[in-house]
Amino acid sequence: MPYTKVQFAPGFDKQNTEISSKGKWIDGDKVRFRYQYPEKIGGWEKVSETTFIGVARAQLAWNSLDGTAYDMFGTNKKLYVYSEGIFFDATPTRLQADITSCFTTSSGSSIITVTHASHGASEGDYVTISSTSATIGGIAAATVDGEYEIISVPTLNTYTIDVGTNASSSVSTTGNCTAQYEITAGRDRALSGYGWGTGTWNSGQTWDSPNTSDSVTIALRSWALDNWGEDLLALDVDGGLFLWDTSGGIQTASNVASAVSNAPTKSKFMIVSNPDRHVICLGTETTIGSTATQDPMFIRWSTQDDETEWTPSATNSAGSQRIVGGSEIVTAVRTRGQILILTDTAAHGMSFIGAPFVFGFQQLGSNCGAISPHCMIDVGGVAYWMSSDAFFVFDGTVRKLPCSVEDFVFDNIDTTQYEQVWTGSNSAYGEVWWFYCSKDSNQIDRYVIYNYQEGLWYTGSLDRSTWIDSGTYPLPYATKYDGSANTTLFIHESGKNDDGSTMTSFIESGDFDIGDGDDIMFVNKVIPDFKDQVGNVNVSLKSRYFPTDTQTVKGPFFYNTSSTKINTRTRGRQIAIRLESNGYNNDTNDAIDEDWRLGTIRFEVQPDGKR
Repeated sequence: MPYTKVQFAPGFDKQNTEISSKGKWIDGDKVRFRYQYPEKIGGWEKVSETTFIGVARAQLAWNSLDGTAYDMFGTNKKLYVYSEGIFFDATPTRLQADITSCFTTSSGSSIITVTHASHGASEGDYVTISSTSATIGGIAAATVDGEYEIISVPTLNTYTIDVGTNASSSVSTTGNCTAQYEITAGRDRALSGYGWGTGTWNSGQTWDSPNTSDSVTIALRSWALDNWGEDLLALDVDGGLFLWDTSGGIQTASNVASAVSNAPTKSKFMIVSNPDRHVICLGTETTIGSTATQDPMFIRWSTQDDETEWTPSATNSAGSQRIVGGSEIVTAVRTRGQILILTDTAAHGMSFIGAPFVFGFQQLGSNCGAISPHCMIDVGGVAYWMSSDAFFVFDGTVRKLPCSVEDFVFDNIDTTQYEQVWTGSNSAYGEVWWFYCSKDSNQIDRYVIYNYQEGLWYTGSLDRSTWIDSGTYPLPYATKYDGSANTTLFIHESGKNDDGSTMTSFIESGDFDIGDGDDIMFVNKVIPDFKDQVGNVNVSLKSRYFPTDTQTVKGPFFYNTSSTKINTRTRGRQIAIRLESNGYNNDTNDAIDEDWRLGTIRFEVQPDGKR
């Protein structure tokens, strides 16, 4: 029987039926396309065994003037700087106070109640206790001193911490200490539900009962990070602006980020304009220092080269502007000599024009809003972003990107977790990655990739909350949240494994046929064409006679570097092929370093009568 070459079009097609996707790939995981052909993506490994607290919602890497590499992470609980193998806690402090008669213990319990009038803390916040004056309920002062996550807040004047050592006696409001409170922690995910205070007045709800028809969303904690020279500015989204100074180093415990003097205290996003060097707060206060005046469409910028001067005058370039086209500003990015601002519905350009107006504004597009604060990225002067129902590009003109996986992504995204969407680039392969939560997921678990060099789309599963491209580091760095408390930093495109374990990858085609589906075919043999193959690739054929039939699977057949062909002996009117590397080596799951790149597949096929 003759061999027939079957060439599948590059990229994934998830918009059509499997029959309509004849000659195309329809599904896969942890694969990419290079030069039109699929291959397994690169692996990853931990940068450090050390984890840090919370889920990362922002990441920025840069080099200081002396060449030191830094990587800053904003989590829902803290702000960290990573450098030279050290994770340094740079979380800003909101309050430090000396308190007296403050500790209450219960014999046999490690829980201590701290009394501090109007402490302003919330459950989940962090406090550092120091200078404890004496043994408390049998617990040594040195044991009490330390950093703690606040367990509960019974009253406005008390909170509880767990010191990890049981008290030997019960005492009440004794001892003195110094308490240093970090800025209020935030949520690791958005919450949506019903309750008191939602909906409109007199909307038909029973008095003094929760609203059951109008939902409310409690936002997660997010950050906006940007460089200010060799230092770093960090905006706590819907909060204040902070500066971390590299000159203080990471070995100095007191070198935490500090609040920027005179800056707005509640903003949606922050970015620095280059080369003119203005700090820009978006969705910010119309009256600086008054959070009640926050206007989600209002923009304010500092004077040039001074992050502390925000009040406009005849002798500075500080200023403000309110834009229209949407209900709130979501994000912004530097691109093509201007700042591209996205609201929830529109795109605006903000360009430095000099005195007297400083910045000029124009609306560039409509019905193209942003899905999250980190859904957009600039790659080589072209901006890419994700909206709630499409993907867009700005290369001088705002355009919708044709997408062959659009329905799959937007029909299966968790609409309550839009804010988690993170965008990163992988320039070595010409890719833009969007990480998102699948339906009913609490944390990121999927990705969609646009290959801008080849105009292709592909999807897969991966739990990365942030991602930065190579540049500061030789390879991409990304963060993974464990789902409960901590985040790990990984280096990507390193090897072919999942941090030393097998990394599963697969690709699957749509159905193909002969004679336009009029003939039943018999596939006797398959000859795959692999380049750089390491280990096994498992090959399966899926056959059926009608589109509504359940597929019959033949395989998997183990194909290694010494194999020549696969005897499949498969019949059907429609047949699909699946190739997978999953660490199984003839039923032994100990294979690592598996790798493959697929070329053209040949099938020994002929028309066949139904047996």
